[in-house]
Formats: sequence, C-alpha cells, structure tokens
Amino acid sequence: MADAIDLVERSLADDTRETFDQRVDDQAVALAEALRAGRLDSPGFGLGLELEIYAVDADGRLARVPDDVFETACEREFGRHNAELNTDPDPFDDAGIVAQAEQLRRRYRRAQEAAGENGLEFVLDAMWTVPPAAGTDAYLSDVRERDGYTVAENMTPSPRYRAIDNDVIAHAGGTVTLSVPGVDREFPSMLFESLTSSIQPHVQVPDVGTFPRYYNTAIRTLGPVLALATNSPLLPPDLYDVDDPFALLEKTYHELRIPVFEQSIDDAWEKVRFPDGLERTVDALEYLVDDPTCAPFLKEWLSDGERETFGERFWELDHKRGTYWRWLRAVLGGQPIGEGDAWSMRIEYRPLPTQPTIVDNVGVQCLVAGLVRGLVDADHPLATLEADAAERCFYDVVTDGLEADLAWITADGTWTSDPDTIYEELFDYARRGLRAAGASPETIAAYLEPIEQRWHEETTPSAWKLELVRSRLERGESFAEAVRGMQAEYRTRAGTGEPFVRWPEGR
Repeated sequence: MADAIDLVERSLADDTRETFDQRVDDQAVALAEALRAGRLDSPGFGLGLELEIYAVDADGRLARVPDDVFETACEREFGRHNAELNTDPDPFDDAGIVAQAEQLRRRYRRAQEAAGENGLEFVLDAMWTVPPAAGTDAYLSDVRERDGYTVAENMTPSPRYRAIDNDVIAHAGGTVTLSVPGVDREFPSMLFESLTSSIQPHVQVPDVGTFPRYYNTAIRTLGPVLALATNSPLLPPDLYDVDDPFALLEKTYHELRIPVFEQSIDDAWEKVRFPDGLERTVDALEYLVDDPTCAPFLKEWLSDGERETFGERFWELDHKRGTYWRWLRAVLGGQPIGEGDAWSMRIEYRPLPTQPTIVDNVGVQCLVAGLVRGLVDADHPLATLEADAAERCFYDVVTDGLEADLAWITADGTWTSDPDTIYEELFDYARRGLRAAGASPETIAAYLEPIEQRWHEETTPSAWKLELVRSRLERGESFAEAVRGMQAEYRTRAGTGEPFVRWPEGR
C-alpha cells in the first residue's frame, strides 16, 4: 500500500475528485437499474448492530488501544482510544435476537480480555469524561504538519480518516469549532468527534416498494426513541470554562454527542444533520450522489478486487456513503440475510449513544426494529407527521431528554405532544413488531422491558449522570471531582452487566 500521506495527497487532488464523482454517478445509475429489476429485494427482515466503545487505564483515564487488541478482538475507530464491535447480521426473529445478543456478549468479552492483557478496560459509554494524562485539549490538539498536511497524533493512522480530517479542516478555514454550554473552543483537527460513541442498529427491509414507508416512519421515531437513550450530558471537565457548575448542569444538553458530531464536520459542510424523507427508494441514491464529496478514494488504491461483491462493483459509491452523515441512513447494497446472491436494503439508525450494558444495547436494538416494523405492519399514520415537527422534536430531545417537547401522530390520526400517549403507543407497537417477527415473551421481557421501565421511572443514563454530579457538588466536591466520581460510579455499575434500570438505589 502507498504511504498514508501520499494517499491523503492523492485523495485531495482535483483530478481524483473528478474521477471519483464520475464513478459515483455511473455506479448510481447501475444500482438504480438493479433496484428497478428487483435485485435488492431480499428474503425477509434482518438485524445487525455496530457498537462503539472506549478504552480507559487503571485510573479511568482515556487511553490508547494497543495494536494487538485490534488484531484479535475488535475494529478500529476514529480515535486511538476508540474501538468498534460489530455483529454479523441475523434474521429478525427470536433466534436472531438471541444470536445478536450472544455475538455482542462474546465479542465484548474477547475485547475486554485483550484490553486487560494490556492493563486497560473497555467501557460502554457515550462520552468519556476523565481526561487523558496530558489533558483533553492537549490530547485533541496534538497535531504535526507533514508535507503540508495535518496529522493528528491521537487519530487512528488510517489514510481515509486523515484525508477526511484534512478535507474538513481545509473547508473549515484551518480550525474546527466546538460550541456547547460551557465550552467554546477551536481545534486544529476534527478529532474531538472521537470523544463520542454510539450504537447503530441496522434493520434489513425485504421489499424495494415498501422501503420508503419504513424509512419515513423511522424518521418520525428518532426523537422519542433518543429520549429514552440519552447518555452524554457532559464533556471532560478540563474543557469547560465555567464559574457556576450548578448552572452548567441546568444548561447542558442530555445528548451532547449530537452537536459534537455535527460541529466536527459542519464548519466545512452541512453534512451531519436530520434526514430528508423518501418518496421513492431511488431517492436515497440521488441524495447520496448530490451530497458534497469528502475525501474521495479510488478502488485501485485500496481494494484487492478479487471478488465481485457489491462493495467491489460499487466501490466508490459505497465509499461515499461512509461520509453521508445523516441521523438516519439508507444503505442500498450488501449481502442479504437469507438464501440467494442478491443484494439488500437496510435502515441504519444512527443517533443513539452507546448504552451502559449489553442488555441495554440489545434492548435499544429491539426497540428500534420492533417499533419500525410494528408501525408499518399496522399501517400506522406516524409517517404523516410533518417533517419539521419531527426535526424540532429530535433537537428538543437532544437538549432536554425526556422533558422535551415531543411530536407524534396517534393511531387514529391525531397529533399529540403528550408523553404518556406517545410512549404507550410506542411500546405497544414495538411489541407488535417484535411479536410479528416471532420474538418470544421471554425475549421481549429480557430486552424491551428494561428500556420501557426507563419511561415508567422517568430516568435515563444522562439524567442519572447529572443527578449524581449534582449530589456530589452539594457535598462540597469540585466540578472535576464530581464528574470523575460520577464516571467511576458509572464504570463500576455498568461493569456488573445489570441493565441500567436495575442499578441499586442511589442513582
């Protein structure tokens, strides 16, 4: 393979962008033809999952993951402290849900064992708050220049990541700004996005003709589902400039991961944002083609080209999809779950933060898949909710969590913002979808009920974190001490594997 900086230089060259864009156009035309021919229909519904995690040292500080851990246990992610666990897709049925949970447990256990051999631990969390030894600003701003390009030392040394970083920096004017309650900073790299981690459920939809209905319905669920999952209300304390920490706790967002990810890119382009709906499945292709090109690569630089898979035939189109950052993404292509050699279509549900335990993460996966299927199977009118209302609901949830102004269309076609009405329907239809998929009562109880209980108890991980920091401040601790103490308590309780709502009293 070519030198990483050489690949960055090639990626950002004007002639590369022209060649790449032409290939994307041509591949989109071919994929549209495959859509019309029914090649993306698949045998049934399917499930998959991506789960991002962090490494910490014995003192709970953010830490680099050694290379040998990735060789045996997990995938690399944007920062050197990040990792990703993926499940192989399974049919969306009872056995498939159980298989997804077992895969995730097995892979997380293997990752923990590999990390432990290096004196580290992986933690399931959405925004780690204990700074590395050098401090958060120094860690995120540790860059050097090489041949006219920026190299962020704590970014995974992937040519693609470095090209994306340099393309964003160039379009943003040399620095990237982070501005959230209590923090206004500029960074020489978009690496601050690596403070966040997420869970991304994937739901395979079998029929091209009905895909827009599933996708448009899923858009309208983003706010209410995120409200149950919020888990990133605070950044590392040494990033803040704040005199009154109590006031900060009142102002901060329940889901900082959303603005952090958006701001890491959107100084350059408005690429990370709420999704547009689909009238036709092919609209998803057109949106992708029209999206600004970021850090283009060409197939011959990286691909072995040995097999005629979807990824080989549509290499540049698939590469561009990796920088199509919407909070809900249509993924057209890839091997379907089931028999045959066709391709598939799936919904990638992207706004959800990593949850504290495996049970919680699989529970959110079941909620998303069951809800979207249940609503569409029942011909529920939620998809008629105005797009602007769904978007306002989503961003209100980002700031206010379960106390947000929600928006919903009920089964009888009535608009409502009443949380009791909304969540009664939401869990009713999630159960319908899970039952339609063949999920057993035991599976539904094991995975969906811990998420439903959050609503009944009116608590989420973000609310728990803010409450615990507040109580420690009231006992006289400094803001940094309170946050560190909260994070240590979270780490201990998450490490038990007990779902969040079963943590002992005192949360």
